[in-house]
This record gives sequence, structure tokens and C-alpha cells, in this order.
Amino acid sequence: MEKINKTTYHDELNKKNILHLRELLDTLPLFCGQYFRGTQEYTSSRTRVAYAYDIRVFFEYLHDSNPIFKKTPIREYQLEILDQVTRMDIEEYLEHCSYYIKDGKEYMNDERGKARKLASLRSFYNYFFKNEMIEKNPAALVKMPKLHEKEIIKLDPDEVAILLDTVESGEKLTKKQLQYHEKNKIRDIALLTLMLGTGIRVSECVGIDIQDIDLKNNGIKIRRKGGYEAVIYFGEEVELALLDYLEQRESMTPVQGHENALFLSMQNKRITVRAVENLVKKYASVVTTLKKITPHKLRSTYGTALYRETGDIYLVADVLGHKDVNTTRKHYAALEEDRRRKAAKAVTLREKL
Repeated sequence: MEKINKTTYHDELNKKNILHLRELLDTLPLFCGQYFRGTQEYTSSRTRVAYAYDIRVFFEYLHDSNPIFKKTPIREYQLEILDQVTRMDIEEYLEHCSYYIKDGKEYMNDERGKARKLASLRSFYNYFFKNEMIEKNPAALVKMPKLHEKEIIKLDPDEVAILLDTVESGEKLTKKQLQYHEKNKIRDIALLTLMLGTGIRVSECVGIDIQDIDLKNNGIKIRRKGGYEAVIYFGEEVELALLDYLEQRESMTPVQGHENALFLSMQNKRITVRAVENLVKKYASVVTTLKKITPHKLRSTYGTALYRETGDIYLVADVLGHKDVNTTRKHYAALEEDRRRKAAKAVTLREKL
């Protein structure tokens, strides 16, 4: 009898993505399957699902807007169709992505959304072109939309303190929110303190198992974006919040299959990304109405504080799990500018008389 190994949260997530991709492939031309099989060694299952969505939007656009392509159902398109697409077709497609309606629902993409759409298409075309299966690569000729730098939205130090105080006290929460607040308070303090004190992604946070925590060395093993494992370290505030929650966690009875999960929902299942997003929104709305605070903004809050404290962009990149330090540098460019201004006053050439 075949032995079935116990799967982790990340294994389950991968399975869901694989099944989802198969459903999407049933709506795409048959030759698309070759692209996704050929790229699975160096892309995550989540990335492949995102690419499949984008490629489907592209084929739906071709089918609906071009009389030549309209005659054939999308599923029956042959690989040769890629050579019939021109640079102008792709440029018009990107313009279409700015705003369109499908099945009564409105869709909009800013320059970042369109850049992602083009990146998906470039990867798709590049695979078949490099394998000499098509003669032209019009996607490579289309310029990437210019991306305007976005200001880093983060919580100020006093706002961080107010946020955590709000979780503890429940002050200014609605009557309905207060019904669940007492039960979830210790969990929410631990979860938000962990995110604010380490800068981990929300997906990394919900994937933590109890056995991933090493209280002896104040470290947590997490699964990074891209699938590799890393150990991140935390300070005393995070340690105390985790100890309080772990004490409560021992008395909880998880649903079967969720026994190892660190953070549990009200239903005693592993908490979801959406649930964390909602609880961050709930507490942050009490602190500030001007800033749209998401779990990613908590990450930016930590990254900003760490960079201001250390001035070490390489350390920030490593702790946040950025593969390329230029990604970090781009996000914290404004802070680097501040540091350069300080450098102008740091060196004295001659003492003033």
C-alpha cells in the first residue's frame, strides 16, 4: 500500500494552484499547456496561475476584437496564431486593459497592472520563440509602461503604538467587533506584533506551524516567496506576545488537518490571508483614515524602521527576503535621499573660528 506523507500548508497551497491552473488550461488553446509545463521548474505555482489569467485575457481580447480570430473558438487556436499577432495588436491590447467590461464586471489596470500583463505575454512569447517554434516575437518589441514611483505608505512610530494599544483595549471598535474581540485579542496582538516586529509577508505569517518557532534562539522558520526556507529572528516584544498566545493556543482544539497551524481562526482552522487582511483593516481604521493600511504596509513600516535604525540597505534586503537589493533600494529611495543630505553636513573640513 502506498504511503501518504503528511502535507504542509504550502504543499496544500501548491495543490490548489495546480488544480486551478488545470481548470484555466481548459479555457486556453491546447499549445499553452506546453508553455506551462516548460516553465514549471523555475516559476511558482502561484505565478503560473497569474500568467494563465493574463494569457486568457489576451486571447479573449483577440477573439472579441479581431474578425480574423473571431471565426475560431479560443480552445481551437493553433500555435501559428502567435505569428499572426503584430506589435500593434499587443499595444492595442494593453490599451484595452486600461478599462474593459467582462460578464457585467468592470476591470481597470494602471501602469503597474499593464506592466504585469505585458510581462506575462513576454514570458509566453519568449518561450516559444527561444524554442524556435514561432518566427516572430512582437511582445519583445513593445515598451514596458513607465512606472511612477509610489510613496511608501507606512505607520509612524506613534501610530504603531496606538494600533497595538487598540488591539489590547478594543477602544473605538464597534459593538459587533467587540463581541469577538475578547476571544481574539491575544491572538491578534501576537499576529500584529510579529508582523510589525519582523516584516514578514502575510502569506509567510499564515503558513507558520507551531514547530517552526524556536523560543530558545528567538527564531521562526518561514517559507519565503519563491519556495525557499529561511529563519528570521525576533526581539523581546515579539517573544512576549508569542508566549502569551502560545499559552492560549495550548487550550484550543484545532480542526483535523490544522493541528500544526500557529494562528487559528474562530473556526479553529488555520487563519487565512483574507482574514489577516480584514483584521489589519479593522484595527488600522481606528488609527488612521487617511492611510490605507494593509499587511504589506506593516512590512513597509518595519523595513523603514530597520533602515532608519541601521542604515544598512543590504541587511534590510536580507531580512525582508528581497532577492535583489535594488528592489529594496527602489522602495526606500526617499530614505536614502535623507541619508545623503545628512552626509553633506557630516564632514567638517575646517573648524569655524
